[in-house]
Amino acid sequence: MKRILLPAGGAILATGLLAAGLASSATAAVPDWAYDTMAKDIPDAVNVAKFWLDVNEETNNLAKATAYNWETKGAATLKASGGYTPDSKPGLVVPIGEEKKTAAKVKNINLPKTIGKVFFVDPDGKTLRWCSATSIQGAHKNLVATAGHCVYDDTKNASVMDNWVFVPGYYQGKTPWGIYVGKTAYTHYDFSAFNDSDRDYAFVTVYNGIQIGGGAAKAVSKADYDKFETGPKFGKDEAISEAEYLKCKDLNGGESTDCWAKTDSKVEVVGPDYPGAVKAFTEVTKEAYDAAPAGSGNGSKAPGQTQTDHVTEDAYKAYTGPGYRKIDANGNFTITHYFIKHWVKKTAVTGYFKTTFYIVEGFIKDVGRLGDNVGGQGFAWNQKTGQKVFVFGYPAGTHEDGNKPYTGVTPKWCYGTTSGKTYASAKYKAEEHVALKCAVTGGYDGSPWLVKYSNAKRLGYVNGVTSLFADQDTNKRYDYISSPYFDGETNSVYRAAEKNWSGSIVK
Repeated sequence: MKRILLPAGGAILATGLLAAGLASSATAAVPDWAYDTMAKDIPDAVNVAKFWLDVNEETNNLAKATAYNWETKGAATLKASGGYTPDSKPGLVVPIGEEKKTAAKVKNINLPKTIGKVFFVDPDGKTLRWCSATSIQGAHKNLVATAGHCVYDDTKNASVMDNWVFVPGYYQGKTPWGIYVGKTAYTHYDFSAFNDSDRDYAFVTVYNGIQIGGGAAKAVSKADYDKFETGPKFGKDEAISEAEYLKCKDLNGGESTDCWAKTDSKVEVVGPDYPGAVKAFTEVTKEAYDAAPAGSGNGSKAPGQTQTDHVTEDAYKAYTGPGYRKIDANGNFTITHYFIKHWVKKTAVTGYFKTTFYIVEGFIKDVGRLGDNVGGQGFAWNQKTGQKVFVFGYPAGTHEDGNKPYTGVTPKWCYGTTSGKTYASAKYKAEEHVALKCAVTGGYDGSPWLVKYSNAKRLGYVNGVTSLFADQDTNKRYDYISSPYFDGETNSVYRAAEKNWSGSIVK
């Protein structure tokens, strides 16, 4: 097998990115794997998800993205050489759901639920891009397999792509199983440090999936309203009769927190013991509320009437009332209302009101782990070449002659026998690729190569990912794709990734 050796004199530190994956001793062997953090914490992950699917936009960024292809020098021409010799014994990791048995006989090709698109911002920092990928088995059911160049930007010293997410089953802006934000990316050290195409694969741990929007407002108690922090909430004042007001007052021991009276502008303030006195609330600024005394007297703080509403950005900008505006730590737009109370004559009352409190559940909703929702393909390494594989992905780019046969809207599949020889491309630093005849285009990058694929179970074993597109007959159209050979070192990268837990990004 090929292994790029490090130059002398501290080149490890020069890469910057992956010191955590390196041995502390100068004489220790360099490990096969390297990693980098993507969305580092919950607020960062929520912002990434909102970047791709903002409920305030008619067209979200997912629908605006285009296929990514790192090949900027033209198609590769692959040169065949001797077959690959495995570096250790072959191995398999069973897919999620493989234990389920079925006797169904299906003639059509059933697309696996595990496949989807990874979305990210192009290395130029402006263009929205996507590649193909799949959910893959892992200890915590939170792992995605794709091409290394769909995760790492080789133009920026192998830093990870910005705003990286995986969307299984993506279709025209829809996210049927949620959006999964990347947490930590793992790849082979030779790819991260030297852009070695023979290691052009990556395994990414993702947070639990989330859905944004789609919730309906429902009335809740004031206590539940105050505790709710995961979506919009608001209070709505509804007119009630005097009898309802008095009943509400009695139920709350004379100090109603959600029933109140409205007065005219020339109100005459009286004491709470004045015959027929009515308590009325007046909204004031935060400063006036803070300065008001506690207790039951006129001008004192109204109990339970400090209310924080989560609003849209437009409503936040348009608001001109006395409420206190603030953008909280999670990026929510909030307006907090403060009230003081006065006792007034009944003749000053112009209406009675009750505040009903509403929350919008599901605005940011945790939909659970990736593997629990769509399953996960198995993983295989050191397998013999020259066997049958299925490849599933979303081609969308053009051939070199300008022909564009695919849209990237729906997944396409290739089926065939992998090359028994290794293929090389000096242009892309590839020396030991496995090739497959398949006339797809850009956007298919990162698509999984599945051996032992069960059409009935829609499960197989990931034994490669699409890395390069080749024009073997030189007619300006791609006719082959190639993948790094998955060997024991690939397994070590996978093992480093699959054992790491991610968790939820919804509080």
